[in-house]
Amino acid sequence: MTALRTLTAAATTLALALALGGCGGSDEAAAKTKLTVLAAASLTNAFGELRTAYQREHPDVAVQFSFGGSQQLAAQVREGSPVDVIATADEPTMTGIKEYVGSRKPFATNRLAIVVPEDNPKQVRTLADLGRSDVRVVLAGPTVPAGRYARQILDQADVTVRPKSEPADVRQVLTPLRLGEADAGVVYATNVTGAGGSKLTAVSIPAKQNLIATYPVATVDDSAHPREAKRFARWLRSEQATKVLTEHGFGEPGTT
Repeated sequence: MTALRTLTAAATTLALALALGGCGGSDEAAAKTKLTVLAAASLTNAFGELRTAYQREHPDVAVQFSFGGSQQLAAQVREGSPVDVIATADEPTMTGIKEYVGSRKPFATNRLAIVVPEDNPKQVRTLADLGRSDVRVVLAGPTVPAGRYARQILDQADVTVRPKSEPADVRQVLTPLRLGEADAGVVYATNVTGAGGSKLTAVSIPAKQNLIATYPVATVDDSAHPREAKRFARWLRSEQATKVLTEHGFGEPGTT
């Protein structure tokens, strides 16, 4: 009987310990700071890897990304959405919300490229080819950084393009190409390298016709977690984060 009581007591103690351990784990998860980061759509793949690295190094923070066109992200900040950090694909968009954010720091660069189906049926080789009447071209909308950049380099090359469609997100430029509804588009070079398995390929734009897109990051003034927001924005410019971004095809700030 005594042995039975001893076993029962031990079992009860173990069950209580497990229950408390479970509660502790739940409390620990609930105690994590949820950091909301708005990021340009072209950063989607790289930021997925960066989140894993950051949370491994900072287990007290759960990073939540929301991706979209930079102009859409800026509108969310202006409207007072609960945001902690914003990373855009261009400096003008960030400057447009300077009264809502802290100091803006560059953390990556990018270049544009022509994207075509893998077999390139229209034999698009240059910017001039995008002006041909038989080539269906997709450009991001004129308020989207990638769309504005594309129009800038086309204007400088004296090439007139009447886009078939003008999506509000640079990654959406790839969709009609995948579906066979377009022959070419202009996107960031990283959009093509990050579109694995999509049967799309890039046509390089010569440096003298191309431009460098600089990506800045800033904390939002109304952030509910200013300390954690600053820490993440600073980490995004660290050697560790730069290494990941470089592996995804981005350049370092100040490089060409």
